[in-house]
Amino acid sequence: MKKINKWLLLPITFIILFCVGCSQKNTNPVKLPAPATSYQENSLDLKVKSAVAFDLKNGQIFYAKNATKKYPVASMSKLITIYLTLQAIKDGKISWDQEVTPDKDIVSVANNQDFANVAIKLNHSYTIRQLYQATLIQSANDAAMMLAKAVSGNQQKFVIQMRELLKSWGINDAQIYTPDGLPNYSLGSQKFTDNKMAENELSANDMGIVIQHLLKDYPQVIETTKIAKLDFKDENSNFQMQNWNWMLPGLSQYDAQFPVDGLKTGTTDAAGACFAGTMVKNGRRIVTVVMGAKHVDSSDPSRFDETKKLLTFIFNNYQLYIFKKGQKLNGTNTVSVKSGRPKKVTPVLQEDNGVWLRNNQKLQMQFNQNFITAPVNKGEKVGTLIDTSIPALNKNNALTLPATVNENIKSANFFSQIFN
Repeated sequence: MKKINKWLLLPITFIILFCVGCSQKNTNPVKLPAPATSYQENSLDLKVKSAVAFDLKNGQIFYAKNATKKYPVASMSKLITIYLTLQAIKDGKISWDQEVTPDKDIVSVANNQDFANVAIKLNHSYTIRQLYQATLIQSANDAAMMLAKAVSGNQQKFVIQMRELLKSWGINDAQIYTPDGLPNYSLGSQKFTDNKMAENELSANDMGIVIQHLLKDYPQVIETTKIAKLDFKDENSNFQMQNWNWMLPGLSQYDAQFPVDGLKTGTTDAAGACFAGTMVKNGRRIVTVVMGAKHVDSSDPSRFDETKKLLTFIFNNYQLYIFKKGQKLNGTNTVSVKSGRPKKVTPVLQEDNGVWLRNNQKLQMQFNQNFITAPVNKGEKVGTLIDTSIPALNKNNALTLPATVNENIKSANFFSQIFN
């Protein structure tokens, strides 16, 4: 056998080493937390079964109580129905001026004086716009069922669509039976065959995720949820709708300290009094969800009292700080550069970001990559900065901000990469 020239082995060795370096896996070194169940709960005596409050833009959680536990959500379910309606309009499947007529199951609900309705009548027709407004303002169950019929053809098909939508958002264990939040039996001949008393159940965090998608994808919904009163016209008659969100201007729980402009109430015997509220503070939209507040009778304001208490806690304990594009945040360490120069860089903010901090609280950001691979242009996203001590409604369950570098990183030449 001929001897192999040792000088031929040298370039082969270089190539092998280079390929091994190239195959190094870039993993996330940050240990991500579980979804927040409780956060600052002991700082506030909130008399509800569950709650969550967060910043809409970055998902940062201010407060959480039993936030991952599922409870009946009643008419807050209608926010999912509204999302699917707006999606169908956007996709051209239905239109605002399209007219819809009810079936007997819908009229049966409309005639039930124990339910919130606009008394939809058999053989009458109503536009999608009317039904959309009635669903959000009057919390009309008959109107929500009409929207479901318009979008999917019948109630069961629409509910299946609701379930699929939630799963696409990562909400895999929700219990959904109706488009309006009433018990399963209310669908009449279109009810599901299992427990007739079953109600829609989601956690406070789940409702927060629904609201994130609704307000980010269709922010125009606020233009309707902020309406306190509006006439519902049905041929020759008028019915004045009044918003069940009593924190709106002109209604009984209005307070100028809390300029709430949405979003949705919910009430059943099983759910108690629920309320998803929202308002803008310091240019940032804050969302609150309270579930299972006291409900002695239809005049009980407890859900709004608890919402005000929650907002007051946020205002008194958090301050908004704006961190600038290109800024290095506390806790961020240098990271190695692969196949480039310089050999180490410090990740910085890719864009201006607002973060709410409590008194004496400091950020402790970690970069979510083991290394950065060259080439990279200044300002290009290279990963994310994560603070696991601050919970958030996002896939990381923690405050997450986009990261970049403050300089151009060039690829090293072939031999430098081998020796590195």
